[in-house]
Amino acid sequence: MSKIRFTAISESQSRTPLTIDENGRRSEHFATNVFNEEKMLQFLTKEAYDSVKGAIFSGSKIDRKIADQVAEAMKCWAINMGATHYTHWFQPLTGTTAEKHDAFFDLLPDGRALEKFGGGQLVQQEPDASSFPHGGIRNTFEARGYTAWDPTSPAFLYGTTLCIPTIFVAYTGEALDNKAPLLRALSAVDSAATGVAKYFDKNVSKVNATLGWEQEYFLIDESLAMSRPDLVMTGRTLVGQTAAKGQQLDDHYFGVIPSRVLSFMRHLEKECTKLGIPVKTRHNEVAPNQFELAPVFEEANLAVDHNLLLMDVMDKVAESHKLKVLFHEKPFAGINGSGKHNNWSLATDTGVNLLSPGSTPMKNLQFLTFFVNTIKAVDTYEELLRSSIASASNDHRLGANEAPPAIFSIFIGKQLSTVLDELEGVSKGKLSPEEKTELKLNVVGKIPEIMLDNTDRNRTSPFAFTGNKFEMRGVGSKTNCAKPMMVLNTIVAKQLNDFKKEVDVLIDKKNLKKDEAIFNVLREYIKTSKRIRFDGDGYSQEWEKEAKKRKLSNNRTTPDAIQVLTAKDSLELFNAMNVMSEVEVRARQEVELESYIMHLQIEGRVFNELVYGYVIPAAIEYQNILLANVGGLKEIYGAGYKKLSDSQLDIIQRISGHLEILKTKTDAMVNERKKANVIADSKSKADAYCNKVKPYFDEIRYHCDKLERLVSDKHWPLTKYRELLFVK
Repeated sequence: MSKIRFTAISESQSRTPLTIDENGRRSEHFATNVFNEEKMLQFLTKEAYDSVKGAIFSGSKIDRKIADQVAEAMKCWAINMGATHYTHWFQPLTGTTAEKHDAFFDLLPDGRALEKFGGGQLVQQEPDASSFPHGGIRNTFEARGYTAWDPTSPAFLYGTTLCIPTIFVAYTGEALDNKAPLLRALSAVDSAATGVAKYFDKNVSKVNATLGWEQEYFLIDESLAMSRPDLVMTGRTLVGQTAAKGQQLDDHYFGVIPSRVLSFMRHLEKECTKLGIPVKTRHNEVAPNQFELAPVFEEANLAVDHNLLLMDVMDKVAESHKLKVLFHEKPFAGINGSGKHNNWSLATDTGVNLLSPGSTPMKNLQFLTFFVNTIKAVDTYEELLRSSIASASNDHRLGANEAPPAIFSIFIGKQLSTVLDELEGVSKGKLSPEEKTELKLNVVGKIPEIMLDNTDRNRTSPFAFTGNKFEMRGVGSKTNCAKPMMVLNTIVAKQLNDFKKEVDVLIDKKNLKKDEAIFNVLREYIKTSKRIRFDGDGYSQEWEKEAKKRKLSNNRTTPDAIQVLTAKDSLELFNAMNVMSEVEVRARQEVELESYIMHLQIEGRVFNELVYGYVIPAAIEYQNILLANVGGLKEIYGAGYKKLSDSQLDIIQRISGHLEILKTKTDAMVNERKKANVIADSKSKADAYCNKVKPYFDEIRYHCDKLERLVSDKHWPLTKYRELLFVK
């Protein structure tokens, strides 16, 4: 077995960086493989172009005649670019993407061949949906599921396939994907935010949620990755002794990018540029062989599509460089895991970022309105927001002494906290002229000035305001951003609707002026949402105690976190905002539970394979060598052998001790897994895996890692951390 390890190390050390040709400016090649507005102007009639733009801006329907024109234009463009097939590219509840390729090729009745692609094929397809997770929405034998074109996300050419972003729904109309609920949430926040923004600018007719994700990932040599069964099967190392050197010297963070990695990054950026993914930033992250890339902000739906596409492109580019990308949130113990920070804001069609202070008191009041309402939304639905980032893999980060903690809180900085404290003292009802002047000039008016030095210094906050956006840090590195973005935009939409109703009542029935009404409502929100604001260390035991006093949730595990999905308030929220029906919500909860169970089930099986197929045989083989050595000493020195073999006997005894416990714990874990597998109810089954099976994982790992220390390097079969993390 150890031969595989040393062969992999030898192969990894023979690699050389690939030469990447990067001719011309990146802007010249941007979106060359995307059927974007520029291509539409070239290939569509004005009628068709206006219809598609109307669908993107207002959600209006595209009739069949126009769809035929668009399909023909897409086909001509794609074939000219070398395409042979097309696919509806969708996001089933697996968390990744799916596609079924069909050729443009078709036959006429007389046997002649032609390239065919019509409006019906563009707008709707019927893939076999029987094997996708559905959470009980439909029976397995009812395979019909429909994909429907999403014109707000442009089609793109990937290889020789025209990819058309779509939603995925059941025959009965329920969403079977992550995109459809996201689009509904974005529509809800658009409507709600536009209504509030009109208080400040009547010209606003649309508000887009924007998203800028930061993708963290590990990059290791392909041969080394393939030498580890746990990495291949689970995406993380289930066992492995921590290397003597990790990240404690901080020498990797923002350091010089290794040559092979830089070659990979350049290649990746070249492919992303052609696909219209606006990647901008690249750097080493904190842990060894950990890296990050980040794009320019985009409209949220498009940003989600681009992130999913990016992860697929990363895998393919890495393959050509003989590298393996690890998206698992915690692939290695003892060093930082990977997240996908979601930077979120709201932008009007007039070009204004609603979470950025302006040059006048009125613009700053607009900023405060959306700022405070976001805080209030997160305070009201913090447990629901936590559920949106729950997964078996992300449980290794959240609440496990790694940023961020499982307790949701908001960091806004001392300066903005002072502003909110000032507003908390606003008089109820009408304001005196003096108070109005004080508020507008000395409180609201000076917000841009006080924010100049208001840099974000709290890296443990799960939801932080960072100047002109909120950063949601708990999102896992392999998570589909659609899930947290759907929840965040839904709760903010609900909160903005409530805010507008309250303000309108004060204006219409209490005869308050608009700014007086806004100040009055914001004052109450600041008071009632104060518990969610926290500027300190999210890891401290003092904060855990304080959070408990504030009645903030602390759901450390996925089974606990996702129970809130079917709480009465959650169901009412999704229904009221037309984002998801009760059937759709319950289906998603069921899918999440099933996914959690299957991930732990697979890890349990791999643990069993590692223990019995790798660790125990290696330990016994080395133990036999020591026993032979002791026997040889006894044969030569007789009774005097004991003094000469004390060290060998000690190691033999310690190996035996770990082997005995390791076998006992592994067998006990397997028995608990068998018990859990016969449980019918998903929640009870998930709880059994969480509380009965998973605790054995750390115990089994402990003894495996102790044996790794005792067994000679020559005889240890599994590629070690120092090799996985420090071979560049």
